Amino acid sequence: MVRRGSEVREHVMAERAELVALLRTLSPEDWQTPSLCAGWRVRDVVAHIALDTVPPVTYLRTVARHPSPDRANAQFVDSFRDVAPDELVDRIEESAATSWFTRFAPRIALADHLVHHQDIRRPLGRPRPIAPDRLRHVLSHPDPFAFPRRYTKGLRFVATDVDWASGSGPDVRGPGEALALAVVGRPVVLDELTGDGVATLRARMIR
Repeated sequence: MVRRGSEVREHVMAERAELVALLRTLSPEDWQTPSLCAGWRVRDVVAHIALDTVPPVTYLRTVARHPSPDRANAQFVDSFRDVAPDELVDRIEESAATSWFTRFAPRIALADHLVHHQDIRRPLGRPRPIAPDRLRHVLSHPDPFAFPRRYTKGLRFVATDVDWASGSGPDVRGPGEALALAVVGRPVVLDELTGDGVATLRARMIR
C-alpha cells in the first residue's frame, strides 16, 4: 500500500518535471513576462520555486530575519537575480529528488508548485491538462501561507470537471484549476466561475 506522503511527493516530482519541460521552451521575452503574482515576472516566480535549492539553515536564517512571508520570499527571489534562467531550471531539475521542501512539507510544496506553475502558464497562454488526483490534492490542501481562509470562509466551492467540493454556503463553481487559483486569491479566474458566492469572492479579492 502506498503511503499518502509518498503519493504526494510523487505528485510534486511530476509537477516539477512538467514545469521544467515548459521552462526549457521559454524565450527571453517569456522570462520577462509579468506573472499572475503581483510584481513578479516569470523569472521571479521560477526563482521563488528554486528556493528549496538553498540550504535549509540558510532558509531558516532568512525567515528568522524576515518573519513576513512576503518579505522572506522577496529576499530569496532577489538572491537569485544574477543566476541565468538556464541555471535556475537546472537547479530545479537537479534538486527534485533531494528537495527538503518536498521531503518535509510535501502538501505545501505541491500546492505551491502547482499554483505557481499556473502563474507562469496563464500569462504565456500555455494551458495544460492537470492530473485529476493531483488537482484534488491541491484543492483539498491549499498553501496555508496564501491564507486561503480569507477567500473561502462561508462559501462552498464545487469543481465542475473533477469530483471535488468543499465548504458550506453560497456556491462558487468552476473548473478545478480555476478554483485552485481562486482560493489563493488570483482574480484572473473570477470570470470563469459561476454561482451565488462569486460576488462575495470577488469583493474579498478586490478588498
